[in-house]
Amino acid sequence: MSDARGLPTLADTCDYLKSLNKPCVAQVLAEAKRTGAIAVQPRSGVGGHDEMLALLSRIEAEASPDILTLTIDSYSRLRMFDHASRILATNPAALNGYPLVAHGWPRGRELNERTKRPLDIRHGSPIADHLFETAIASGITSFEGGGVTYNLPYAKKVPLEDSIASWRRIDGLCGELADQGIIVSREMFGTLTAVLIPPSTSLAIAFLEAISAARDGVRCLLIAYPQGGNTLQDVAALRSIDVLARRYLSSGPRVYSVLHQYMGPFPRDKAKASALILLGGLVAKLGGATKVVTKTYEEALGIPTVEANIDGIQLTRCGLARMFDFTALDESAITEEMHWIEREVAELIDPLVEASDLHKAIVEAFEAGRLDVPFSPSIFTRGEVVPVRDPQGAIRYLSCIGLPFSETTRRRNREMLRKTTAPQEQVQEIADNVYFFADQSNIYLR
Repeated sequence: MSDARGLPTLADTCDYLKSLNKPCVAQVLAEAKRTGAIAVQPRSGVGGHDEMLALLSRIEAEASPDILTLTIDSYSRLRMFDHASRILATNPAALNGYPLVAHGWPRGRELNERTKRPLDIRHGSPIADHLFETAIASGITSFEGGGVTYNLPYAKKVPLEDSIASWRRIDGLCGELADQGIIVSREMFGTLTAVLIPPSTSLAIAFLEAISAARDGVRCLLIAYPQGGNTLQDVAALRSIDVLARRYLSSGPRVYSVLHQYMGPFPRDKAKASALILLGGLVAKLGGATKVVTKTYEEALGIPTVEANIDGIQLTRCGLARMFDFTALDESAITEEMHWIEREVAELIDPLVEASDLHKAIVEAFEAGRLDVPFSPSIFTRGEVVPVRDPQGAIRYLSCIGLPFSETTRRRNREMLRKTTAPQEQVQEIADNVYFFADQSNIYLR
């Protein structure tokens, strides 16, 4: 049976999901957490159906990732489904991802049934209801994004009220599915714009979405953090996720930490790019992540080849290997960094979590600049936060005018920067910080 939109009924979808002879992402994560392993997931998405199936099959056969990805094309992300369908009919290679809605849920089921690993949907849609329903009908129960994290980093004119309402409907449906024994994994995209994101901004916004999702019935939550470039700070941020989960999500959902390998401009040199990928694996290992999402040595060149994708998975696994068990950092320094990250997160979100209407409080916080996303294209952010790197490469707040930080927190950021940059030099400094690893003279990659 199907509904008016041609999608199978929820009951039929639940029956299909229960009949699948493969684990779901929630089960993979639970097993990884239980054993202390780290699940590895690549990015991948092409327009044609046969090409997508071939890509997934080859990655699975040659690299054995724990989770596979369907990256959705940019037209579908913006609900331009008819446009995606027209391009699919004439030149599918022109699409920068898989147009799941245009292909339809039967083809989604074919991808699901022809692969052994569970599939995850990665996209960037501020309004994602139809895509989510198509994914669930396809038997895919892992879905990234949220009303803030998939709006402000991607869209210019989508009101937060609209995107939050869309994602609340999605999370409500996840709750209904959970009541039927179907656990949907929901990953909060703390990566944001992936450009100089301070750890506390990443985690504060991701946890606000996670708290909202949990209240709406989601039982499996992932908090994704973007590798910033300073290993000690990145490890501290990853470890803080478990601490913050115990504080803000102590009952109900399972919560897992995710590292997105470095999302900023990559080195064009293969050896240096590979070194950065290996470092990502080490950071995930030292930070105790449950999952790591991989990059490739071709990131600076465009959409990676399947060969580069496979190499990225294998290189990441090297970083996760036991041969690096000897690697250690200054634990006292990590503890101190965790303290400050967790303090900054609390100062950002405690007033909102305690509000009678969380979602209204979130919208008002962005309007007032008490929350902000650096370098966002959205007209619904103030854009007043200016992050830069300190002398060790860690990301600090150079300017945080509207954020509700205490004077102690502000003073600590000033002290960690240990410098005063003239206003006319700040733009160049920020640009240099954005291209931190892409700079071929970077001492961290020598």
